[in-house]
Amino acid sequence: MIRAVYTAFTLTLAAGMPAAGDPVLTSPIDCDLGRDCFIQQYVDHDPGPGASDYLCAPLSYDEHTGTDFGLPTLRQMQAGVNVLASAPGTVKGVRDGMVDRAYSAANAEQVTGRECGNGVVIDHGEGWETQYCHMKRGSITVRSGDTVQRGAVLGQVGISGRAQFPHVHLSVRHNGETIDPFDPDGDITCDVPDSNTLWRSPPAYRAGGILDVGFSDSIPAYDDVKSGRAAKAALPADAPALVVYGYAFGGQLGDKIRVVLTGPKGDVLDQTETLEKGQAQFFRAVGKRLKGAAWPAGSYAGTVTLIRDGRQIDTRRAEITLR
Repeated sequence: MIRAVYTAFTLTLAAGMPAAGDPVLTSPIDCDLGRDCFIQQYVDHDPGPGASDYLCAPLSYDEHTGTDFGLPTLRQMQAGVNVLASAPGTVKGVRDGMVDRAYSAANAEQVTGRECGNGVVIDHGEGWETQYCHMKRGSITVRSGDTVQRGAVLGQVGISGRAQFPHVHLSVRHNGETIDPFDPDGDITCDVPDSNTLWRSPPAYRAGGILDVGFSDSIPAYDDVKSGRAAKAALPADAPALVVYGYAFGGQLGDKIRVVLTGPKGDVLDQTETLEKGQAQFFRAVGKRLKGAAWPAGSYAGTVTLIRDGRQIDTRRAEITLR
């Protein structure tokens, strides 16, 4: 059995009240934010070809118009995670029927003009609307014209449309213009978040994080890591190798990934790698080959830590027992 433990560096935002007439938003995803799901990308505020979130950090991409609430792997998506209405209103539009699969050059033509994938648009009145994208095919529970309350289930998180990982993309618009719910006035002051947001309780800002940690007996394929299939629930004492991998998001140039493997007799390995470029999502794996007939029986722990400028951004640990 694998057990995960983690700690993370976060920035807590002050809760300011939205202006009169503005919608008050709550989370569009039914999960424990920061533990079971993560905000991986924010609205792009860079007017040029680059990308910058509301704190002038690179957790966005060029012309990104929403906030992405992502799941760690496809395994959680397949189990089913609900998408929730962030505010009360009337369903303005629905699309369903698009297949759930990661976006690539091979299927780009099939999603052109339908980049949102399966989704829902809700009208909140006075020119305000929210849009929920990339939902799971066949999961949408509402129809155009339905009245929904805050927290109503709209469907489930998917990976339809132009999506490369399972998430719900929440767009907020006022009179057709994109609004960042973390900084609705658009007056960006780097490193100093706006106290007046559209959130009832603003989600804490995470500068990056560890999505998943697992054990295997070989270096896993990246597709298996993303799907959640890579982690072995158990390994025999004569496994040919012990491998620990970490799957992360929000990597920046110069970040360090430290992987530590400990066993019943102490440290087995301790390795740190420096990222040579920024990466929206990535994984690193390290391991040790078996020397002898079997590994010492007992508990093993793999700890993966994301470090930036000497400061721990996030850490997560998995444990496994060899018998």
